[in-house]
Amino acid sequence: MSKTKGSILIVDDNAGILKSLSFIIKQEFEEVVAIKSPAKFTSLLQSGSFDVIILDMNFTAGTNTGNEGMYWLREILKHDPNAVIILITAYGDIELAVKAMKEGATDFIQKPYDPIKLISTLKSAYQLRKSKLQVTKLTNTQKHLSEELKKTHTSLIGESSEINKILNAVKKVAPTDANVLILGENGTGKELIAREIHRQSKRANNVFISVDLSSLSETLFESELFGHKKGAFTDAKEDRIGRFETASEGTLFLDEIGNLPFSLQSKLLSVLQNRTITPVGSNKPIPIDVRLITATNKPLPNLIKDNLFREDLLFRINTVQLKLPPLRIRENDILLLAEHFLKIYGKKYDKPHIKISSDTIEMLKQYKWPGNVRELQHMMENCVIMAEKNIIKPGNLQFSTNIEPSIPNFNSAIKLSKVEEITITEALSRNKGNINKTAKELGITRKTLYNKIEKYGL
Repeated sequence: MSKTKGSILIVDDNAGILKSLSFIIKQEFEEVVAIKSPAKFTSLLQSGSFDVIILDMNFTAGTNTGNEGMYWLREILKHDPNAVIILITAYGDIELAVKAMKEGATDFIQKPYDPIKLISTLKSAYQLRKSKLQVTKLTNTQKHLSEELKKTHTSLIGESSEINKILNAVKKVAPTDANVLILGENGTGKELIAREIHRQSKRANNVFISVDLSSLSETLFESELFGHKKGAFTDAKEDRIGRFETASEGTLFLDEIGNLPFSLQSKLLSVLQNRTITPVGSNKPIPIDVRLITATNKPLPNLIKDNLFREDLLFRINTVQLKLPPLRIRENDILLLAEHFLKIYGKKYDKPHIKISSDTIEMLKQYKWPGNVRELQHMMENCVIMAEKNIIKPGNLQFSTNIEPSIPNFNSAIKLSKVEEITITEALSRNKGNINKTAKELGITRKTLYNKIEKYGL
């Protein structure tokens, strides 16, 4: 008959009782630890949690008040509020039992104990422990789900052949549990693709957890991803479940994996190989079941050559690779995305009828979009706020100060006035609307510039 996988801690100052209890319990449970003094509690509880603790009520010869047991009961619960504790004593009475239960004990057994009843009580206590841990995990997961619901996640939008290729690849990889590495410049929508993979996967009804690795310091890395036990370090005032455990049975998205320090990559690799995590301050591995998706904007092969990224870690995370196209080669999607964001921000800022002028559309298509879709989104929000008369004109566009918009390829069909309008619009954008600087750059007077701004409605 297979044993229950639970771990039991027995604390009693009587060596004979320890031996007897250990013998009985080892017939039914995989792990049994027996100690004579509760003074060892601190180190034991920090190094690993126990499913059930059997605690004697008295440890000093001639004492039968139960005060020592009550003290250690409180100390254990301070360390682990989910601890399941069974008190056992030869001097117990109903009054002491009731007091212990009020303080947080799970059950109470008198010496001499009935072996059959003892095992039955332990199995019930073990199931209670599993339920408590499950509730804690569900509560933590619910917290993440609530945070996710508060966020606004844009759907993946695009009709270009480049985006259709990505979407077709997503359909193929999503139903599997294969690890996926998403490559692409900043702002191309790597997290959107990760969420789409999760949405189409068999894990869609479970949690999606996103972690920006570039935001984690080396000191917080293990605690954030693997969790920690109370007292593991100075600020560890309570047990914390890590992101891997929270994401178990769901999807874990590790963004900016190219920024992960080399010293931490081996720890991540070990977790992915062993499919277990060990919280900081514990020595008890916890099995995990996650679908891993990672992303980066960095060339990982180059980092490997420079000894900045582990090749074996790349092999582990790179079962399937998706490379997202930059917005500048998705010309057919630019207007589609701009109108999508226009609708969102028009509603947000009470301008539901706002439109984009044809001149503005041309400039949007000609711009190189170094910040990709994210830059377009921020620009459209700014335009909605600043535009007058419900029309977005070229002068409303605030292009990147570091990279100038590209000049359109003019042909004979375009009038000279159009060239002048676009030139003035770009100059105003570069100079952030400063009339003096713009006029000086264009080599015209302020008055002439004002007249042309009025002429073109800029």
